[in-house]
Amino acid sequence: MGRIDGGQYVFEQFTRHAFPTIGDSALADVSKADLLGLLDAQKAAGKMRTANVLFANFKQMLAFALEREIIDKHPLATVKKSKVGGPSVERDRFLDDEELELLGPAIAGARMSIRSATAIWLTLATGVRVGELMGAVWADALPTDPKPRRARLDALRATADAQDVKLGVVDLVERTWYMATTKNQRDHTVHLSDFALKQLQVLNQHREVLRESTDGELTPWIFPATDNHKPVCVNSFGKQLTDRQRTPKKRLSKRTKANTALVMPGGHWTAHDLRRTAATGMARCGFGSDTINECLNHIQADPMARVYIQDRREADQVRAFDALGKRLEVITSSAAASAVMPLKAPSSGKRLEIRDT
Repeated sequence: MGRIDGGQYVFEQFTRHAFPTIGDSALADVSKADLLGLLDAQKAAGKMRTANVLFANFKQMLAFALEREIIDKHPLATVKKSKVGGPSVERDRFLDDEELELLGPAIAGARMSIRSATAIWLTLATGVRVGELMGAVWADALPTDPKPRRARLDALRATADAQDVKLGVVDLVERTWYMATTKNQRDHTVHLSDFALKQLQVLNQHREVLRESTDGELTPWIFPATDNHKPVCVNSFGKQLTDRQRTPKKRLSKRTKANTALVMPGGHWTAHDLRRTAATGMARCGFGSDTINECLNHIQADPMARVYIQDRREADQVRAFDALGKRLEVITSSAAASAVMPLKAPSSGKRLEIRDT
């Protein structure tokens, strides 16, 4: 197929969205209605881009099969992209500095768990994808001996794959977050700035003993599900953010009553917009797109550069993550200081400080 990843992304997409429904059918037996049903399911879930990408991959596969006479007709030949997911729109939403200053007090009133609240700051400090965030495990949960360590990693990776997240190992001593495989089919290391490290130390204080453990073993997952033998659902974080950005009329029953807590002046924002905010923060610290793309684990768009430049700019990445962390620290510290409001006491004339918590 001529793809950089050898078709791995398409295979994973089909595994998630196509094979469970039509995987046992011969291609010649798959109808137009079958394929449109799969695409409509993505559209109904609001995943327009996924619908478009899946549609394009279906059409490429069917064209290949038609050319080689594996099938007699192309079921999607007359279907237009506008009838599937519509035109692709590049999203450019990010949180500006004013919104980042508002974010601290907003989170404090959002009635979120400490893990979910901290996940916001950790994403801003590292730029990781949600699937990478939820697939993180603690390094000290792994055996030190090579053979048991490999076996443990294999087991955790199988669990991560089943939950559709990417396994990553967070080492607080080495200050690294290492992912052996990622969306781009290569490894990636995130340097943990002081700001990111502080978020992880908060999470470390809330580790739980594994359910049914008889020796007090702690869960390896940084973001465990209720059954803490596995990570939390990858969609959970996004739903929590969206539920706190709803108008009173659109608040869902039996969900949080803090439905407007995370509303920002710039409009609705998502977990992926935090990743874009991290990239924008690095740019405002003076780092170029080459370094920022490496920090976000983006593949070079230029084929020539991708082939001939094999330097991942590790040292520049460390400086970029540290600069981003310092920037977030300054913004959040400034916001905390501005929450101290001097008031005049009516009885004694003395000035009081009322701190907004």
